[in-house]
Amino acid sequence: MSDIQGDFDPESPEEREIAGEAATDRSDFLSLMAHTYRGELGRTTSWRTRIDRTTNWAVVLAATLLTWAFSADSRPHYILLVGVVMVTVFLGIEARRYRVYDIWRSRVRLLEENVFANALDPEGVEQTAWRELLSEDLREPTIKIPVREAIARRLRRVYLPLISVLLFAWVVRLTVFASPSTSVVETAAVGGISGALVLTSVGLFYAIVFLLTFWPSGRKAKGELQSETDTDDWK
Repeated sequence: MSDIQGDFDPESPEEREIAGEAATDRSDFLSLMAHTYRGELGRTTSWRTRIDRTTNWAVVLAATLLTWAFSADSRPHYILLVGVVMVTVFLGIEARRYRVYDIWRSRVRLLEENVFANALDPEGVEQTAWRELLSEDLREPTIKIPVREAIARRLRRVYLPLISVLLFAWVVRLTVFASPSTSVVETAAVGGISGALVLTSVGLFYAIVFLLTFWPSGRKAKGELQSETDTDDWK
């Protein structure tokens, strides 16, 4: 055994480039792609679970604050604004996780489109240089989806409804549960912060959130089950 190990030279051209032989052997190459697909799918599933976990935290937090805020008339209205801030923090965390998740998802879709789909129905590959694209991405992994698009996608799927519900509940607290002798502006005050400033800040925040959610832009995320055409998948 020691003699065999002594003859092994990991820096020799034959050993160093051994994986390159799979490029010319169809059987070895397809076997390698199957293992690659399973590995990338496992990573995708792992990061998908992390995204779902953040979503669960945000939903549980919003439900808890809504229940507590309306459990008694004496509950302060600003606790719902604190909930909006916390949900926004979760949005930032989830957008970051979504960008990393998209790395693995894009590889999975590349293999599905160009290997497995073509094996089932050989009509041609989606990207003619898919092997080169995958090789480059494995050598130098990069985040492909911009921060703004990641935030917009998570807002559309989860966080805009959550923020809207919390702010609607906050408006209800200011109007329905307020004293008849106190105006909405006075009721909206938080400590030494005037109600007018609070209302203006909340309105501006919601306008920015709404703009981020629906402002049109070129789509770069790959692999969603949607009807949009991906024309810029790997840039």
